[in-house]
Amino acid sequence: MPIVAADAAAIEAAAARLRAGALVAFPTETVYGLGADAGDDAAVARIFEAKGRPRFNPLIVHIASTEAADAIVRLDVRAEALAARFWPGPLTLVLPRRDDAGLSLLVSAGLDTVAVRAPDHPVAQALLRAAGRPIAAPSANRSGAISPTTAAHVQAELGDRPAVVLDGGPCRVGVESTIVDLSGAAPLLLRPGGVAVEQLEAVLGPLAMLPGSAGQAPRAPGMLRRHYAPRRPLRLNAAAAAAGEALLAFGPQADAAATLNLSVAGDPVEAAGNLFAMLRALDGAAGYQRIAVSPIPEAGLGRAINDRLRRAAAPAEAPADDWNDDRGPAAPCVLPDGMEEP
Repeated sequence: MPIVAADAAAIEAAAARLRAGALVAFPTETVYGLGADAGDDAAVARIFEAKGRPRFNPLIVHIASTEAADAIVRLDVRAEALAARFWPGPLTLVLPRRDDAGLSLLVSAGLDTVAVRAPDHPVAQALLRAAGRPIAAPSANRSGAISPTTAAHVQAELGDRPAVVLDGGPCRVGVESTIVDLSGAAPLLLRPGGVAVEQLEAVLGPLAMLPGSAGQAPRAPGMLRRHYAPRRPLRLNAAAAAAGEALLAFGPQADAAATLNLSVAGDPVEAAGNLFAMLRALDGAAGYQRIAVSPIPEAGLGRAINDRLRRAAAPAEAPADDWNDDRGPAAPCVLPDGMEEP
């Protein structure tokens, strides 16, 4: 699988491969995506095969603009207001699928809705416009593993499964998009992410949280209880590293003892951009058996960071369809000595 600089010629060639049914990895402002023509059943099926992804987990369909979204989903006044404020950007909306959308039913995993977003990255936008069709694209990693924020991460995760990886440099936001379900009367927050809940509520008013629905299929990507996980176990809200632990710190107070620091300044935006790359680095570093993570405030992008960390720390034996209710991500089990179960 070649990694190529995402110049105009490479983007045109990648678009041609997408139209021919191949998989193409490309950068967005959040993480790198593994893309396929969203209208091609066989191409979309290759995404699931490449990722080892459960077939019941929906995919996000990327579009270039609100007008492109309107061709595949039904937008209401709430969706139009959010799109005007946050698109292109790290916000995914779950909306009713149009009957003539021309999308593979695999992207919806059997639901009558589609998760759509317009990415805020020049390479992603150029690829969408060159391909001339919606692109289904989850994160370009093996299912449940740490999301990729560089082209090299994609190559390490997926090998030659994509036909090409467009290298657009490190991702700016570094955590996945926020997902809001607008298919019902009340808007539901399905996943915190790159747009803060406070920003959404300034447009929509109070957001409802998804009620517990254990055993049901996820309504959107990134909702499995265990997800974004390194191979090494995580211990969250750690005041310090124990023996055999690397410390992923946050803020100036922990910097002296940190193996890596998400943000010495305590900036959640910087921390979000560093999260997956630093987890990946610590997962591969020699001399450690576990990763301890400092507390991160549960506000703004901190809510999205903590969501990813809690899913990464969930027990490995959690059932594949045991997905979080998003009233608060599932907390890890606590052992008698106060250590959190990975």
